[in-house]
Amino acid sequence: MSVETMPMAKALNAGLRKAMTEDEKVILMGEDIGPLGGVFRITEGLHAEFGDKRVLDTPLAESGIVGTAIGLAMRGYRPVCEIQFDGFVFPAFNQITTQLAKLTNRHEGSLSLPVVIRIPYGGHIGAIEHHQESPEAYFAHTAGLRVVAPSTPNDAYWMIQEAIASNDPVIFFEPKSRYWPKGEVDLSASAAPLHGSRVVRTGTDVTLVGHGAVISVLLQAAELAQSEGTSVEVVDIRSLSPIDYTPIVESVRRTGRMVYVQEAPGFTSIGSEVAATVTERAFYSLEAPVLRVSGFDAPFPPAKVEGLYLPDADRVLEAIDRSLAY
Repeated sequence: MSVETMPMAKALNAGLRKAMTEDEKVILMGEDIGPLGGVFRITEGLHAEFGDKRVLDTPLAESGIVGTAIGLAMRGYRPVCEIQFDGFVFPAFNQITTQLAKLTNRHEGSLSLPVVIRIPYGGHIGAIEHHQESPEAYFAHTAGLRVVAPSTPNDAYWMIQEAIASNDPVIFFEPKSRYWPKGEVDLSASAAPLHGSRVVRTGTDVTLVGHGAVISVLLQAAELAQSEGTSVEVVDIRSLSPIDYTPIVESVRRTGRMVYVQEAPGFTSIGSEVAATVTERAFYSLEAPVLRVSGFDAPFPPAKVEGLYLPDADRVLEAIDRSLAY
């Protein structure tokens, strides 16, 4: 067994390298991803290793990046596009939602579009507007797209390879605040399937559910709750579209309570969908309403007050207390 300890940024780099080594049709595209290695250095060293025909520095034109990737995919390539920051994806929104997501259906399944769009997203880095947003619900809402978000280096390493191998377009959300904390990566045994939810901590009193960077917050809250005598189970959904509900519903049937936590605003969100579906499927097991903790329904604030906007362990613990009070 080959296990290494590395940050998520390095795990993504290693996953991209492995995919490019195994398939010469895998190419990387994005702004400053070549010799510089990208803003977050995710592609560092790949340009020197694979050359400028497979690691392409593009103009500052996200619509052009995705449009070109669609054409390359139609010619048999597997493009992996990097969007520099979450808020910069919107110039490419039309290409993604009206072309990339729909072309396979438009061709009645005869055309595959194996395009991966990597989007660093979320807060906790002290950046400005359009650099810390969580736009995942837009893409999960769009039929024809697969949407995933790893929370650990091990998941990042394996999920990026699985996304690249997919014949469907995948929107790959990378929680940028988790780029640097280290974790174990098993280089020989793959993680859960790309679209599988996973229980990351077992408990008996309440189920916490989330995705991406918020999983570390849930684990912190679970530890604090344990010190107060409350046993908390934590489920990482990992895939936002499709969602694997089986581990979530089974957990809720055991605990009778659920809280969904996310950085994105709460209105019409991933948390909204999960809350509704769990209520439908586990209604008679619930001892309390499904509760949600989220960012507020407002634009992402200036960096100095992001701590008031983003869910933290205290807000999660308050939701646990409200759930247990029923």
